[in-house]
Amino acid sequence: MKGTAAGGGPRRRFAVVPVVAALLGLGTSAAFGATAGKAAAQVKPTVSVAKTYVGPLLVDKTGYTVYMFMRDKPNKDICRTIKGCERDWPAVTTVGKPVVGPGVKRSLLGTIPYQGKVRELTYNGHPLHTYRFDTGPRSVINIGNRQFHGAWYALNANGRVVK
Repeated sequence: MKGTAAGGGPRRRFAVVPVVAALLGLGTSAAFGATAGKAAAQVKPTVSVAKTYVGPLLVDKTGYTVYMFMRDKPNKDICRTIKGCERDWPAVTTVGKPVVGPGVKRSLLGTIPYQGKVRELTYNGHPLHTYRFDTGPRSVINIGNRQFHGAWYALNANGRVVK
């Protein structure tokens, strides 16, 4: 019969999405989409400025120091063309528009093509990298590191090289 379950009672519609969301550790607002304001507040900045031992520097979304390679050209990542460079000095990338964190000047933050829809971030024209051997967030011990026939330096909020 239409409208009844096998046991003779009315059919019940189950809200599957909230149950699945709860099992995955998501709130129901995440399952159904949050308001724009709440969603923006939950997104970590792609690049921020953090206080370090040598002063305020750019850091990635995990708090690790962001570097620029002196061999890079404005808006051109030379590291990608050098064997092994990208393994040790991975590009800071994003899909979509980068999120600006506190202290970052939006006018200096840009992107260049990387791979498919992924884009590499630039700041004041410098392609951005992290260092896979950094000891932790806001580490400054690798500023001035010389590898791949060039030096690696940090950047401040004004886009200037910090040596």
